[in-house]
Amino acid sequence: MTTTDIRTRTAPTSDAHDTHTGREARAHRPQLADIAEQTGFSLATVSKVLNGRTDVSEQTRHTINEALRANGYVRRKNSRKPNPTIEIVFESFDTIWALEILRGVIHAAQMEELSVITTESGDRRHPGADWIDGVLRRAPVGVILVFSNLTNKERERLVEYNIPTVILDPSGDPSPENLSIQADNWTGGLIATRHLLSLGHTRIGIITGPMTMMCSRARLDGYSAALAERGLVYDASLVREGDFHTEEGRLQAMSLLADPQARPSAIFVESDLMAMGVYEAARSLGIRIPEDLSVVGFDNIQTAQFMSPPLTTVTQPLEEMGATATRTILDRQHGLQVQPRTILPTTLVVRDSTQRADDADDALPDF
Repeated sequence: MTTTDIRTRTAPTSDAHDTHTGREARAHRPQLADIAEQTGFSLATVSKVLNGRTDVSEQTRHTINEALRANGYVRRKNSRKPNPTIEIVFESFDTIWALEILRGVIHAAQMEELSVITTESGDRRHPGADWIDGVLRRAPVGVILVFSNLTNKERERLVEYNIPTVILDPSGDPSPENLSIQADNWTGGLIATRHLLSLGHTRIGIITGPMTMMCSRARLDGYSAALAERGLVYDASLVREGDFHTEEGRLQAMSLLADPQARPSAIFVESDLMAMGVYEAARSLGIRIPEDLSVVGFDNIQTAQFMSPPLTTVTQPLEEMGATATRTILDRQHGLQVQPRTILPTTLVVRDSTQRADDADDALPDF
């Protein structure tokens, strides 16, 4: 049985022998994006030609090679084989959410006898500025970026070294040049809210994730769509923005629940970690779940079923997302056709944190 090593590291400092001369030489090299623009082909196609891939027509190969020669592009001599590793980059590796993604990466990597490197670097939008030099030194088979995106220059450098990259749960709309894996967040928000509506709740609060992130906005849009199906008006006073972490969930729940005359009878929370904070806020205010307040989470992390009461939540297939990202990298390295954007389904798991509203209309139809 193959054992997968996990080596956790922080973002490295810049390459010690990255001299002024080297930087100046790189600044004058033609950019692959220029070649793509001149020829009308995508950066991915230019990359295939540059790396000798066979899934390109001869005419396309000839056109791109001519453009490379005309621009004085010199192929980087990189005889070093990639190290048998997959690198996954987190903003921070401090939650069970991250652990479940990592579990999927490990299981898929084991099938190819690869190790996994975990790196903490940057923020939700971009890895640290010096990460790119470190990953080129480490030369993994491929990279999985959680949330983050890349600049065109960084993308080109990885292409030159034949290091494919997949963005998992992208924070923004991913570039068409990037491979990405995500869950069906809009449907997740829709089915969570539909469930509460079917129980007769009409005053439903929501605690979102950061609104700079695409997944947060998609879940909110699903919530809004479910309300509109029932002819209910979107009420901004019932909306709070969180950060996917427990303490922020508690703070935003306190804001929603503080006024007994205005509080909702149910809350859809865009992460299970924030739902834990909602439970704590309800406890401190003497509000019973689900008798006084129904709660639906999102993610279905392992601890959700052990909360008291067990949490009704939307399953985001975190482990499958990690495994799919890894297999996408391996398929790309093996020269296989891969789907640029993969969206995995979300499903509702009903447990004990929701129940029918006290004032629900018994004749209210289900969806």
